[in-house]
Amino acid sequence: MGDPIRAHVALGSNLGDRVAHLVGARQRLAQVESVRIVAASGLWETEPVGPAGQGAYLNAVLALDVRVSPRDLLEILLDIERRAGRDRDLQSVRWGPRVLDLDLLLYADLLVSEPGLEIPHPRLHERAFVLEPLCEIAGGLVHPRIGGTLNAHLAHGRNPGTARPWKAKSHWLSQGRCDGVAEKIES
Repeated sequence: MGDPIRAHVALGSNLGDRVAHLVGARQRLAQVESVRIVAASGLWETEPVGPAGQGAYLNAVLALDVRVSPRDLLEILLDIERRAGRDRDLQSVRWGPRVLDLDLLLYADLLVSEPGLEIPHPRLHERAFVLEPLCEIAGGLVHPRIGGTLNAHLAHGRNPGTARPWKAKSHWLSQGRCDGVAEKIES
């Protein structure tokens, strides 16, 4: 591949040490030669979208410069999930609890609709747990499929309290992010 492509990935966890799962995924992504993390949102705590009885999620979004295809990036994300203990094939409950959930949200302004891969993520504009952290680092981007900035989608669909900034001290913060300001990682 030529020049790097900007992609955005959502991270979420609601099982076990949620912060450790997110930090581990971030560290594994940073080790991939064809991936460079260029920005990270803060952590957001949200109630689960799926069945009742689940614990709250911690969510974040990373901006990446990648030199791989969307399909290859998806495979990298799925491998990181598997290494963290998630088996999508054995997960019988849709939107059930997850040790780690990595979703490819955007890949530049590319539109993809293939089996197992849809870009932009089909529900990203409807979900505060994706939009809040995504808008921290890329709110001015225009949704490539339906138009309108991500900030506008967030303002239109904001449901106060569904996504809350997570203020607890964590290893996520020690990765370079501080005081609720989206991190910009310099090369």
